[in-house]
Amino acid sequence: MTFVHVVTRVVLGVAIAAWPLHGSLLRWVGLAVVVLVALLWAGLDGIRDARAHPSEREETDLTMTWLKAGAVAGLLSGAVSWLIGTVSDISLGENSLFFELTSGAAFTLLLVFVPAMLAVAVGRFIAHRDTRKNDSEGDRTPVEAPVAVGVGAAGATEAWSNTDGDAGYGFAEGPYSDGAGSPDGQADDAPTEVFRAVERPKE
Repeated sequence: MTFVHVVTRVVLGVAIAAWPLHGSLLRWVGLAVVVLVALLWAGLDGIRDARAHPSEREETDLTMTWLKAGAVAGLLSGAVSWLIGTVSDISLGENSLFFELTSGAAFTLLLVFVPAMLAVAVGRFIAHRDTRKNDSEGDRTPVEAPVAVGVGAAGATEAWSNTDGDAGYGFAEGPYSDGAGSPDGQADDAPTEVFRAVERPKE
C-alpha cells in the first residue's frame, strides 16, 4: 500500500504539471485508484480467510492487520513522497515533513483502513454464502431407481416367499399357488398358451 500511494502521488504530480486545468479531476482519479486497490486487496483477504477458517470464531483478526497496514502506509508514503518532492522537480505539494507524518499519514490511514474493513466484511459474506450453498447441495440424498418389473424373477420370488405368521404359509404356498387348483394338491396340467396357434390353410 505504501508503493501504491507513492506511485499514485508521483503520477498525479506529473499529470497536474502537464494538465493544470484538470487538477481537481486528476486528484479524484488518484483517490479512486488508492481506494480501489484497498477494496480489492482486502476483499481477497476476507475471502481467503473465510475459506481457510469456516468457523467465524477461528477467523483471523484482519482489523488489526489492516490498521497496521494503513499506519505503515501513511507514515512511509508521507516520508517517501516528501523526499521525492525535495530532491526532484516533481511537484508533490509543499507540505512539510511534519505534516506528512501527522495529518497526511492520518488521511492515508483512513484511505486504507475504512475501505479495507468494508471489503473484508463483503469478502467473508461471499465466502460463507458459497460454503453454505455447497453444503446444502451435498446434503441432498440421491433418489433410488425403481426396480424394473419382470427383471430378476428368481429374486422377486424369494422376496415374496417369506413365511407369514398369521396365515401359516408363504406367498408361494398360498391359495394362489400352483397346487391350490386341484383337489389332490397337484398342479393342473392346464395349457399355458393364451392364443391358439394359427394354422396355415391348405391349398
